[in-house]
Amino acid sequence: MIYLDNASTTKMFDECAEIHKEFSCNQFFNPSALSGGALQVSKLIADAEKYVLSRLGASEGNILFTGCATESNNLAIRGSLRSGNWEYVFSAGEHPSVFNLAKKLEQEDFVVHFVPLAKNGQVDLECLSNVLNERTRLISIMHVSNETGVINDLQKISALKKTKCPRAILHVDGVQGFLKIPFALRDTAIDLYSFSGHKFHAPKGIAGLYVKNKGGLKELFEGGGQQFGLRSGTENVSGIMQMRKAIELIDEKANFERTKEIKRLFNETLLSAGARTFGEGVSVEKCILINDYCGSPYIETLIFQGVKGETMLHALDAVGVVVGLGSACSSKKAGNRVLEEIGLEKETIVSSARISFNAYMSNDEVITGAQIISKVFQDILQRVS
Repeated sequence: MIYLDNASTTKMFDECAEIHKEFSCNQFFNPSALSGGALQVSKLIADAEKYVLSRLGASEGNILFTGCATESNNLAIRGSLRSGNWEYVFSAGEHPSVFNLAKKLEQEDFVVHFVPLAKNGQVDLECLSNVLNERTRLISIMHVSNETGVINDLQKISALKKTKCPRAILHVDGVQGFLKIPFALRDTAIDLYSFSGHKFHAPKGIAGLYVKNKGGLKELFEGGGQQFGLRSGTENVSGIMQMRKAIELIDEKANFERTKEIKRLFNETLLSAGARTFGEGVSVEKCILINDYCGSPYIETLIFQGVKGETMLHALDAVGVVVGLGSACSSKKAGNRVLEEIGLEKETIVSSARISFNAYMSNDEVITGAQIISKVFQDILQRVS
């Protein structure tokens, strides 16, 4: 199998499985208990929190360990709501766990603004500047688009927050950014940052939320008061320790450079095998690469003109190549609002598929995957023409 759907999930490191056994069968204590073993586990969680903060490049704050990024995003947004004449700002390109919640807040009579995307896929900074004001309570804009791989400029967004609404809370969905795009929280005005373990070779079921100021967040449900009273419930000790191990194993700067090389090799092979690319994704010929000019090396969108993306997905799956159709959380729904937002026509969108890499792929996997994709595409085109 050649796996090219790493934005959906990643293969867990073997070392994490060993950690799971240790903290499920040996150091299995409840960290809220008072035995010696429990206190030791509690200390390990505190150490893990400090380590994650250091890898985020944070000079202050805390980590809330959650069950998934959807929970982290909901905790960040719901926990930031306040009564009064406040306004809430979201980009139009957010993941469903943010975008759908924002739409729900509209239904609940909160004042919600959606900032459009520019044609390059980034949030439109001029529109963002125009909507921010002293009543802005929360800004929620993702780090890296899970659909296109486009990277938003967190420093420019931070500067706008400081200038236009310094009291506002800035939340960033960092699921496709953490450990993939080199950055440091201390260089931004980010107050809340979500991340998810299974996107960087840790297990599913463990995620986190960076919180700069605990006083700015409200708990969503009552319980035993764990994690500063903001996320009650017995901690997933095994998951936390596995996620720490995965983070320890990752060199994001080296991986960033390696993945750039992987993406370059993939695209060169794809082109030499018969695909075509034209500038900024404006062509309608055969296979188009879009948003490569301002995007993460981990993600790109391919347009298979004349062939449905879903047809390509199933045909490739049958020969052992796994690709995606955008967000796995909404892949069964028709259309793609993010690609629509950047100006692609529906006829083009239906022919799209998402390719996403990891830094540990071999050159042979990359080359073979691109060759198979091109061959399958050409074969289908010949049958339908």
